[in-house]
Amino acid sequence: MSDAATPQPDRVEGAPHPRDTPALIGQGAAEAAFLDAFTGGRLHHGWLLTGPRGVGKATLAWRIARFLLATPAPGGDGGLFGAPPRPETLAIPGDHPVAARVRAGSDPGLYHITRSVNPKTDRLRAQIVAEDVRDLNRFLQLSSTEGGHRVVIIDSADEMNVQAANALLKMLEEPPARTTLLLVSHAPARLLPTIRSRCRELRLLPLSPDDMARALAQAGVETDSAEALAALAAGSVGEAVRLANLGGLDLYAELLAIVGSLPRLDRPRALALADTVAARGAEDRLDLLLSLLDVLLARLARTGATGTPPDPPAAPGEAETLARLAPDPSAARAWADRAAEIGARARHARAVNLDPAALVLDTVFRLKETA
Repeated sequence: MSDAATPQPDRVEGAPHPRDTPALIGQGAAEAAFLDAFTGGRLHHGWLLTGPRGVGKATLAWRIARFLLATPAPGGDGGLFGAPPRPETLAIPGDHPVAARVRAGSDPGLYHITRSVNPKTDRLRAQIVAEDVRDLNRFLQLSSTEGGHRVVIIDSADEMNVQAANALLKMLEEPPARTTLLLVSHAPARLLPTIRSRCRELRLLPLSPDDMARALAQAGVETDSAEALAALAAGSVGEAVRLANLGGLDLYAELLAIVGSLPRLDRPRALALADTVAARGAEDRLDLLLSLLDVLLARLARTGATGTPPDPPAAPGEAETLARLAPDPSAARAWADRAAEIGARARHARAVNLDPAALVLDTVFRLKETA
């Protein structure tokens, strides 16, 4: 786990791995709920950590893992020195032996499951497969001889295929002693209902602009536009890091300027935007543009439905543009319908490898029709 060359599907490019993130920001309620269950002797064997992608679910999972591995279970008499004090936080000092072992990927009580590399292709698998979960049985058998608590992190549980999910379900139905399973889930509706029913849910919320600024600083992202990033990223620090690294604020401003020219389309500007995503190696920029377009259309629909542009604005002049193009609920419905159509066409275009420039121009012309 500590090998930097190993693919890390659970890490946002440009940010620390959740294992190495020092503080959990903006999720005090979820942390308090887990701590209350632990100190009250109600520690469930399975926990489902849910919420939007990038709000700190994996960071919380690693924080819980360190805490459980380093903290004696409540209820004992404490022996000669008495019972240990009631813990008031999940934080474990960085110089604690457990923290050091977790950083090194060598703690015998911790098992981490994520998408693995297919040995036949040397490429990262698209799903967590059954053998990834079945290997967990060997870990549980070996670690049980050492006693102590054991923790399993699955990130993300949504990526399990059917066979892997069924293998995990058997463990949840007959949970091993002194073992806590932490399932990170961005979309819990994709999980088997029987898996969800056997876990206690901890829901994490989108970050506020102030918390976003702190989280971005912790991730090493320097910006004076934390409010705009929080607006575009819907409170997800992971998405905000991606936006910051790929120039998302500038791209959104350019997209807004083109939409703001409607219904009289600024064709040269639209052609220039299409060219930027058609270059070789520009797949990330195309993905970012499509996701930002989805955000813009959602903000247009929200403006028409509520009569007020979202606050804070995500770019200069955004409020005026949104108010002009979506003045009423009828316009909101039109933009929402167009967003669904564009999303479906974009997914089809990516599946058949349609020319990116053609996809962008077709999308802009459909926006013109709606305007």
